[in-house]
Amino acid sequence: MQRLSLLLLSSSLLLSSGIAFADSHESSAEGPDPATPVEIFPCTFNDGKGPSDLDKVVEKWNAWADEQSLQDYSAWTLVPYYSGPDQEFDVLWLGGSPSAKALGRAQDRWLATGGDVMDEFNKLWTCSAHSNFAALEYKTPPEREDKSHIVVSFSDCTMNDGMTFGDISPALSEWSAYRAGHGSTSGMWVFFPAYGGGSEDFDFKFIAAWQNLEDQGADYDQYAESGWVKGDELFAGKLDCDSSRVYLGTNRRRAADND
Repeated sequence: MQRLSLLLLSSSLLLSSGIAFADSHESSAEGPDPATPVEIFPCTFNDGKGPSDLDKVVEKWNAWADEQSLQDYSAWTLVPYYSGPDQEFDVLWLGGSPSAKALGRAQDRWLATGGDVMDEFNKLWTCSAHSNFAALEYKTPPEREDKSHIVVSFSDCTMNDGMTFGDISPALSEWSAYRAGHGSTSGMWVFFPAYGGGSEDFDFKFIAAWQNLEDQGADYDQYAESGWVKGDELFAGKLDCDSSRVYLGTNRRRAADND
Protein backbone atom coordinates (compact mmCIF):
# COMPACT_ATOMS: atom_id res chain seq x y z
CA MET A 1 0.00 0.00 0.00
CA GLN A 2 3.00 2.29 0.43
CA ARG A 3 3.51 2.57 -3.34
CA LEU A 4 -0.19 3.31 -3.84
CA SER A 5 0.09 6.08 -1.27
CA LEU A 6 2.95 7.60 -3.24
CA LEU A 7 0.79 7.48 -6.37
CA LEU A 8 -2.16 9.18 -4.70
CA LEU A 9 0.10 11.81 -3.21
CA SER A 10 1.04 12.88 -6.71
CA SER A 11 -2.41 12.43 -8.29
CA SER A 12 -5.91 13.49 -7.54
CA LEU A 13 -6.40 12.83 -21.00
CA LEU A 14 -7.95 13.46 -21.38
CA LEU A 15 -9.83 12.56 -24.50
CA SER A 16 -13.07 14.08 -25.69
CA SER A 17 -12.02 15.47 -29.06
CA GLY A 18 -8.51 14.09 -29.14
CA ILE A 19 -6.50 14.69 -25.99
CA ALA A 20 -8.25 17.03 -23.59
CA PHE A 21 -5.53 17.50 -20.96
CA ALA A 22 -6.41 21.17 -21.00
CA ASP A 23 -10.11 21.31 -21.94
CA SER A 24 -13.23 20.82 -19.87
CA HIS A 25 -16.11 18.74 -21.22
CA GLU A 26 -19.14 16.90 -19.92
CA SER A 27 -18.67 13.41 -18.51
CA SER A 28 -21.00 10.85 -17.06
CA ALA A 29 -21.55 10.75 -13.32
CA GLU A 30 -22.04 6.99 -13.61
CA GLY A 31 -18.46 6.38 -14.70
CA PRO A 32 -16.09 6.93 -17.60
CA ASP A 33 -17.17 7.29 -21.21
CA PRO A 34 -16.11 4.61 -23.74
CA ALA A 35 -12.36 4.19 -24.14
CA THR A 36 -10.53 6.35 -26.65
CA PRO A 37 -7.12 5.63 -28.26
CA VAL A 38 -3.77 7.13 -27.34
CA GLU A 39 -0.44 6.50 -29.06
CA ILE A 40 2.89 7.07 -27.33
CA PHE A 41 6.43 7.26 -28.74
CA PRO A 42 9.42 7.45 -26.32
CA CYS A 43 12.14 9.32 -28.24
CA THR A 44 15.78 10.33 -27.73
CA PHE A 45 17.37 13.26 -29.57
CA ASN A 46 20.03 12.34 -32.10
CA ASP A 47 23.50 13.84 -31.68
CA GLY A 48 23.45 17.60 -32.11
CA LYS A 49 19.66 17.86 -31.86
CA GLY A 50 17.54 19.28 -29.07
CA PRO A 51 14.32 21.08 -28.06
CA SER A 52 14.72 24.00 -30.47
CA ASP A 53 15.04 21.52 -33.36
CA LEU A 54 11.88 19.79 -32.16
CA ASP A 55 9.98 23.07 -32.33
CA LYS A 56 11.07 23.56 -35.95
CA VAL A 57 10.08 20.05 -37.01
CA VAL A 58 6.72 20.30 -35.24
CA GLU A 59 6.06 23.52 -37.15
CA LYS A 60 6.61 21.61 -40.41
CA TRP A 61 4.43 18.75 -39.15
CA ASN A 62 1.60 21.15 -38.33
CA ALA A 63 1.89 22.68 -41.81
CA TRP A 64 1.55 19.17 -43.27
CA ALA A 65 -1.42 18.46 -40.99
CA ASP A 66 -3.11 21.68 -42.10
CA GLU A 67 -2.59 20.73 -45.75
CA GLN A 68 -4.22 17.38 -44.99
CA SER A 69 -7.11 19.04 -43.11
CA LEU A 70 -6.20 16.88 -40.11
CA GLN A 71 -8.83 18.01 -37.61
CA ASP A 72 -9.28 14.94 -35.40
CA TYR A 73 -5.80 14.42 -33.95
CA SER A 74 -4.24 16.08 -30.91
CA ALA A 75 -0.62 15.83 -29.83
CA TRP A 76 1.55 16.67 -26.82
CA THR A 77 5.25 16.39 -26.12
CA LEU A 78 6.14 15.43 -22.55
CA VAL A 79 9.57 16.09 -21.01
CA PRO A 80 10.62 14.25 -17.81
CA TYR A 81 10.61 16.35 -14.63
CA TYR A 82 10.41 13.87 -11.73
CA SER A 83 11.97 10.77 -13.24
CA GLY A 84 14.40 7.90 -12.65
CA PRO A 85 16.95 5.81 -14.54
CA ASP A 86 14.23 3.74 -16.25
CA GLN A 87 13.11 6.77 -18.27
CA GLU A 88 15.72 6.30 -20.99
CA PHE A 89 14.35 8.90 -23.40
CA ASP A 90 14.29 12.67 -23.80
CA VAL A 91 10.69 13.23 -24.92
CA LEU A 92 7.39 11.38 -25.07
CA TRP A 93 5.16 12.08 -28.08
CA LEU A 94 1.56 11.50 -26.99
CA GLY A 95 -1.18 11.69 -29.61
CA GLY A 96 -4.81 10.70 -29.82
CA SER A 97 -8.15 10.98 -31.56
CA PRO A 98 -11.79 10.70 -30.46
CA SER A 99 -12.02 7.17 -31.92
CA ALA A 100 -9.71 4.41 -33.10
CA LYS A 101 -11.10 4.84 -36.62
CA ALA A 102 -10.19 8.54 -36.60
CA LEU A 103 -6.72 7.75 -35.27
CA GLY A 104 -6.24 5.11 -37.95
CA ARG A 105 -7.33 7.60 -40.62
CA ALA A 106 -4.76 10.12 -39.39
CA GLN A 107 -2.08 7.43 -39.34
CA ASP A 108 -2.97 6.32 -42.89
CA ARG A 109 -2.54 9.91 -44.12
CA TRP A 110 0.78 10.22 -42.31
CA LEU A 111 2.15 7.00 -43.80
CA ALA A 112 0.92 7.89 -47.29
CA THR A 113 1.87 11.57 -47.52
CA GLY A 114 4.10 12.52 -44.60
CA GLY A 115 7.37 11.30 -46.07
CA ASP A 116 9.29 14.59 -46.16
CA VAL A 117 8.30 15.55 -42.62
CA MET A 118 8.83 11.97 -41.48
CA ASP A 119 12.43 12.26 -42.68
CA GLU A 120 12.78 15.43 -40.59
CA PHE A 121 11.60 13.56 -37.48
CA ASN A 122 14.01 10.70 -38.24
CA LYS A 123 16.90 13.20 -38.38
CA LEU A 124 15.71 14.77 -35.12
CA TRP A 125 15.34 11.75 -32.86
CA THR A 126 15.21 7.98 -32.48
CA CYS A 127 12.04 6.49 -30.99
CA SER A 128 12.45 3.15 -29.26
CA ALA A 129 8.79 2.09 -29.22
CA HIS A 130 5.31 2.89 -30.52
CA SER A 131 2.51 1.87 -28.15
CA ASN A 132 -1.26 2.22 -28.22
CA PHE A 133 -3.42 2.53 -25.09
CA ALA A 134 -7.17 2.60 -24.48
CA ALA A 135 -7.91 5.61 -22.24
CA LEU A 136 -10.79 6.01 -19.79
CA GLU A 137 -11.42 9.38 -18.16
CA TYR A 138 -12.43 9.48 -14.48
CA LYS A 139 -12.10 13.16 -13.66
CA THR A 140 -12.52 15.98 -16.15
CA PRO A 141 -10.11 18.88 -15.69
CA PRO A 142 -11.59 22.37 -15.47
CA GLU A 143 -11.15 24.87 -18.26
CA ARG A 144 -7.47 25.79 -18.30
CA GLU A 145 -6.15 29.35 -18.44
CA ASP A 146 -3.09 28.09 -20.30
CA LYS A 147 -4.03 25.42 -22.83
CA SER A 148 -0.50 25.05 -24.16
CA HIS A 149 1.22 23.71 -21.04
CA ILE A 150 0.38 21.06 -18.46
CA VAL A 151 1.92 18.86 -15.75
CA VAL A 152 1.24 15.13 -16.21
CA SER A 153 1.97 12.13 -13.97
CA PHE A 154 2.08 8.45 -14.94
CA SER A 155 2.09 5.45 -12.61
CA ASP A 156 1.90 1.71 -13.35
CA CYS A 157 -0.77 -0.17 -11.39
CA THR A 158 -1.38 -3.87 -10.76
CA MET A 159 -4.60 -5.24 -9.34
CA ASN A 160 -4.18 -7.55 -6.36
CA ASP A 161 -5.06 -11.24 -6.59
CA GLY A 162 -8.80 -11.79 -6.91
CA MET A 163 -9.47 -8.24 -8.05
CA THR A 164 -10.98 -7.30 -11.39
CA PHE A 165 -11.31 -3.85 -12.91
CA GLY A 166 -14.99 -4.08 -12.01
CA ASP A 167 -13.82 -3.88 -8.39
CA ILE A 168 -11.44 -1.00 -9.04
CA SER A 169 -13.52 1.25 -11.28
CA PRO A 170 -16.10 2.31 -8.64
CA ALA A 171 -13.26 3.17 -6.27
CA LEU A 172 -11.66 5.34 -8.95
CA SER A 173 -14.96 7.14 -9.52
CA GLU A 174 -15.35 7.73 -5.79
CA TRP A 175 -11.75 8.95 -5.52
CA SER A 176 -12.42 11.37 -8.38
CA ALA A 177 -15.48 12.77 -6.59
CA TYR A 178 -13.53 13.04 -3.34
CA ARG A 179 -10.70 14.92 -5.02
CA ALA A 180 -13.13 17.29 -6.73
CA GLY A 181 -14.88 17.91 -3.42
CA HIS A 182 -11.58 18.92 -1.87
CA GLY A 183 -10.63 21.46 -4.50
CA SER A 184 -8.49 19.40 -6.85
CA THR A 185 -8.07 20.86 -10.33
CA SER A 186 -6.56 17.68 -11.76
CA GLY A 187 -7.84 15.42 -14.48
CA MET A 188 -7.67 11.66 -13.97
CA TRP A 189 -7.49 8.75 -16.45
CA VAL A 190 -6.48 5.12 -16.77
CA PHE A 191 -4.62 3.76 -19.82
CA PHE A 192 -4.94 0.08 -20.73
CA PRO A 193 -2.20 -1.36 -22.99
CA ALA A 194 -3.64 -2.30 -26.38
CA TYR A 195 -0.88 -2.56 -29.02
CA GLY A 196 2.89 -2.45 -29.14
CA GLY A 197 3.76 -4.01 -25.79
CA GLY A 198 3.39 -7.61 -24.76
CA SER A 199 5.69 -7.75 -21.75
CA GLU A 200 3.91 -5.33 -19.42
CA ASP A 201 4.23 -6.03 -15.70
CA PHE A 202 1.20 -3.85 -14.87
CA ASP A 203 -2.54 -3.92 -15.57
CA PHE A 204 -3.00 -0.24 -16.40
CA LYS A 205 -1.39 3.18 -16.12
CA PHE A 206 -2.93 5.79 -13.84
CA ILE A 207 -2.64 9.31 -15.29
CA ALA A 208 -3.24 12.69 -13.67
CA ALA A 209 -2.80 16.18 -15.12
CA TRP A 210 -2.69 19.67 -13.65
CA GLN A 211 -2.27 23.20 -14.99
CA ASN A 212 1.02 23.64 -13.13
CA LEU A 213 3.24 22.33 -10.35
CA GLU A 214 1.52 24.55 -7.77
CA ASP A 215 -1.83 22.84 -8.44
CA GLN A 216 -0.12 19.48 -8.20
CA GLY A 217 1.40 20.56 -4.90
CA ALA A 218 -2.03 21.54 -3.57
CA ASP A 219 -3.23 17.95 -4.11
CA TYR A 220 -0.03 16.69 -2.47
CA ASP A 221 -0.74 18.82 0.63
CA GLN A 222 -4.39 17.74 0.86
CA TYR A 223 -3.44 14.09 0.61
CA ALA A 224 -0.75 14.42 3.27
CA GLU A 225 -3.18 16.19 5.61
CA SER A 226 -6.18 13.87 5.39
CA GLY A 227 -6.68 12.44 1.90
CA TRP A 228 -4.61 9.36 2.63
CA VAL A 229 -7.40 8.12 4.90
CA LYS A 230 -9.86 8.10 1.99
CA GLY A 231 -7.20 6.59 -0.27
CA ASP A 232 -6.66 3.69 2.13
CA GLU A 233 -10.41 3.19 2.48
CA LEU A 234 -10.87 2.92 -1.29
CA PHE A 235 -7.75 1.07 -2.47
CA ALA A 236 -6.11 -0.85 0.40
CA GLY A 237 -5.85 -4.53 -0.53
CA LYS A 238 -7.09 -3.90 -4.07
CA LEU A 239 -4.35 -2.14 -6.00
CA ASP A 240 -0.58 -1.75 -6.02
CA CYS A 241 0.96 1.16 -7.97
CA ASP A 242 4.53 2.36 -8.32
CA SER A 243 5.62 5.93 -7.69
CA SER A 244 4.62 8.44 -10.33
CA ARG A 245 6.81 9.88 -13.07
CA VAL A 246 5.98 13.52 -13.72
CA TYR A 247 6.33 15.30 -17.07
CA LEU A 248 6.03 18.86 -18.29
CA GLY A 249 3.73 18.82 -21.30
CA THR A 250 3.47 21.13 -24.31
CA ASN A 251 0.49 21.01 -26.63
CA ARG A 252 1.53 20.64 -30.27
CA ARG A 253 -1.84 20.27 -31.98
CA ARG A 254 -5.45 20.30 -30.83
CA ALA A 255 -8.30 18.42 -32.44
CA ALA A 256 -11.30 20.45 -33.53
CA ASP A 257 -13.99 20.79 -30.86
CA ASN A 258 -16.92 18.43 -31.49
CA ASP A 259 -19.35 20.64 -29.56
